[in-house]
Amino acid sequence: MKFFSTTAYPCKNLFSLVISLVLLLGGSQGFAQQQEILVEDLRIQGLQRVSPGSVFSELPLQTGERVPLEEISSAGKRLYGTGLFDDLKIFENQGVITFELKERPTLHELEITGNQKVTTEDLTTGLRQAGLQEGQIFQRSTLDQIKLELQRMYHAQGRYNARIESTVEELPRNQVRVKLEITEGSVATLRRINVVGNKAFDNETLLKRFELQEDQGWTLFSSADQYSRERLGGDLERLRSWYLDRGYLRFNIESTQVSISPDKQDVFITVNVHEGEKYSVSEVDLAGDLILDEEELQVFQRVKAGDTFSRSAMTATSEAMRRRLGVEGYTFAEVNGRPDIDDENLEVKITFLVDPGNRMYVRRVNFRGNTGTQDEVLRREMLQMEGASANSDLIEASKARLERLGYFSQVNVETSPVSGSDDLVDVNFTVEEQPSGSISASIGYSQSSGIVFGASLSQSNFLGTGSTASLNANKSDYRTSYNFSYLNPYYTIHGVSRGFNVFYRETDFDALGVTNFATDAYGGNVTYGYPISNDSRLSFSLGLDSTDIRANRKTDGTYIIDEIDTFNDLYGLEFLNYKLTGRWIQNKLNRGILATAGSYQRLSLDLATPGSDYEYYKAEYRGQKYFPLAEGWSLKFRTELGFGDGLGSDYDRLPFFEHYYAGGLNSVRGYRTSRLGPENSSGNAFGGNLLTEGSAEIIFPLWFIEDQRSLQTSVFVDAGNVFNTRCYEQACERGFDADELRLSAGVSLTWLTAIGPLAFSIAEPLNDKESDDTEFFQFSIGQTF
Repeated sequence: MKFFSTTAYPCKNLFSLVISLVLLLGGSQGFAQQQEILVEDLRIQGLQRVSPGSVFSELPLQTGERVPLEEISSAGKRLYGTGLFDDLKIFENQGVITFELKERPTLHELEITGNQKVTTEDLTTGLRQAGLQEGQIFQRSTLDQIKLELQRMYHAQGRYNARIESTVEELPRNQVRVKLEITEGSVATLRRINVVGNKAFDNETLLKRFELQEDQGWTLFSSADQYSRERLGGDLERLRSWYLDRGYLRFNIESTQVSISPDKQDVFITVNVHEGEKYSVSEVDLAGDLILDEEELQVFQRVKAGDTFSRSAMTATSEAMRRRLGVEGYTFAEVNGRPDIDDENLEVKITFLVDPGNRMYVRRVNFRGNTGTQDEVLRREMLQMEGASANSDLIEASKARLERLGYFSQVNVETSPVSGSDDLVDVNFTVEEQPSGSISASIGYSQSSGIVFGASLSQSNFLGTGSTASLNANKSDYRTSYNFSYLNPYYTIHGVSRGFNVFYRETDFDALGVTNFATDAYGGNVTYGYPISNDSRLSFSLGLDSTDIRANRKTDGTYIIDEIDTFNDLYGLEFLNYKLTGRWIQNKLNRGILATAGSYQRLSLDLATPGSDYEYYKAEYRGQKYFPLAEGWSLKFRTELGFGDGLGSDYDRLPFFEHYYAGGLNSVRGYRTSRLGPENSSGNAFGGNLLTEGSAEIIFPLWFIEDQRSLQTSVFVDAGNVFNTRCYEQACERGFDADELRLSAGVSLTWLTAIGPLAFSIAEPLNDKESDDTEFFQFSIGQTF
C-alpha cells in the first residue's frame, strides 16, 4: 500500500486546502513513475446543499480517460475557486477518484444592533452588495473586510471611538447566525485648526472660508465643530480657490495633518501652505474661430489687463462667452481660458481659445413624464422652435415657463446630439407631474376668520388641457362665499386667454370685530388676457357687481355708525356697479409657489364706470423681488400700495365698503387682522382709501428638512398702515403720515400639506400704540393664502 501527499494548495483566505493522493499499493518511487491515472470512476463526498451536478460541471474529468496528475490538481483548484467549500481533499484508489468536500456554511440570520446614525436598512443594503446576505454562502474573510469598511465609514464621520464587534454562532444543518454589534461613539470635536506658512492673510481671515469651525462651546444647533474627512476636503478646495482668486497662482497646500487625542474625542488639524507671489494680468486675448465680432465677445470679459489674476473671473468669462455662442446655435461650443505665466515679472497673459464647433439645429422637441398633461399644453410654452437653430437662452426660458405653470414638481431639460448627424440636436424635456386638481371638504381655522368650513372642486390643469376650473364654497364666522371660475390661458393659438367668474358673498365686518356693518354682494365678469412678452401680459375684464349694505340700528332707527348714516343720506345703501378692470402682470419667479428667486409685479386699475350707482376707481401695485444669497437662502422684498377715490364731482370719496384694511398674517404681522388705520365714530377700525405696506425677509432653510420646496421659513420686518385722504366726518386726520406706519419683526413658516397650506408667524410689534390690537402668534390652517 502506498501513501502520497502534496502541499500544492497553500493557506488561502484563512482556509486550508489539502489534496492527498492515496494509492493503496506501491511506494513513493512507484508514484513518481506514475504520471497519469486511468479514471475508472468519480465520486463526491460531503455534500449537503450543493448539488452533485454543480460539482461535476466544474470538473473537466471523464471516466475511461487517462488524466495527468496536474489536470486532477487543476480540477481541485477550480472546484475550490467556486467559493462554496471550506476544505477539499482528493483521494485515488485503483482509478476511483474521490473528492471529499466540506461546504461553507449558509448565513441563516444577520442581526445588527447599536446603529443610530446609519439606518439598519442602509447597512443591510451595503452588506448585501458586499456579499453578506441571509440565505447566501458565508465567508469569514468577507465579514472581516466588511468590519474594516464600517470602521472606515464611521472614522470618515469623525467617530474615531466607534467599535464593530461580530460574533458567529453555528447552527444545525451547517448554518450560522452573525451578530454585528455597533458602538458608534461620539463625533470627535474639532479643537484647533492651524494654517502654517500663510503671510498674505491671517488665520482668522482664512478660517472664515472653512465650513469646519473650532469648538466655541455654544454651537448647540451646529455641527461645524464635528470633524469629517469630506468637509475638510471641501474646505481645502475653498482655501485653494480663495488664493487663486486673489492672484496667488503658485499657491499650494504642502501637507495636511489630522491628529487625534488619546481618548479619540478631540481633533487637531494643521494645514501647511505655500502662498507664492501675487500675479497680475498683463494681457487678455481671444483666439480660435470667434464667429462673432471680437468686440461683441469682449463685452463678456470679467477680467482685463492690469487686474489681479482671478481663476473664478476667468472661468466666468469662459462660461459667459460659451452661453453667448449658444444663443447663436453653437450648443456645444467650448471656450477655455489658458493662462501663460511669466514668473519673472509675476504676470499672466490669458488667452481664451474659442472652438464653436458646428452650428446646431433642433430636429425635435420631446416631452417625457407628462402622463396627464397633453403635449400641446407643454408645446405652446416653447420658445425654442423645431427646425430653428438651437438657442440656449430660449431653451432655458422654455424650461422656466413650464415650471411656472405649477403642474409639475420638477422640470429638467437636456440637449442631445442626433446620432449620425453633426448639426442636429433633440431637446428633451422631462417633467414630473404633481397633483393639479382636488375635490375636498375641509375644516380649517384662522385667528381672523375663526372656524372655516369649505368645499371645493378645482382643477388647474382641467383634463390635461391647461385650463383652470374651480367651484368653491366657504363659510366662516364673518364670511360666506360661493364662487365659480374658468380660465383658458390659450383661447387663441397666439396666447390670448379668456376666462369668466361668477360669485356670491356675504361679509359681516361686525363679526370680524372691525366695524358694525355687513354687505351682501353678487356679480360676475369676463376677462381677456394678452401676452406682451415672454413673462408679461395685459388683461382686461368687464363685470357686474351688486352690493347691498346692512348695518345695525339703534332703537330709534338711526345707524350706530355716523359715517354709514351720512353715506346713506347721500347715496343710499344699494349699489349696482359696472366694473372695468385692467391689469399688467410680470412674472419672473422661479416657482409658482414658495419662490426663492426672480420677481413679480402686478399693476391694476378698477373702475366703477359711468352708469353705475356709485362711480369710483382703485389703483393698486403689488411687487416681490428675491435675491438669492446662498444655497437655500434668499433676501425677499415685498410691497403693496393702493389708492382709491370717487370719480367726478358727484362722488367725492371711495365708498366705505371698498376700503383698504391692514394688519394680519398676510399684511403687517403682529397686529390683528384688519385692525390698523383710521377708526369710525364707534372706535372700531374703518379702513381707508390709501394703503401702504412693505416687508423685508431673509428666507433660510431648516437643516433637518429634506424637501425645501414644500416648506419655507424666514425672519422678517413688516411695515404698513392705511390712511384717509378724504374723511366722512370733518374731524379726522387726513393724508399719509410716516410716523403712523406700524412696524413689526419676527419669524414665519409656510408649509404646503395634504390638507392645505399652513402659515405661522411669531411677531413682535416694534412701535405699537395703546389703542392697537396686537397678536404675538398668528396662524392659518387649511385656507388659501
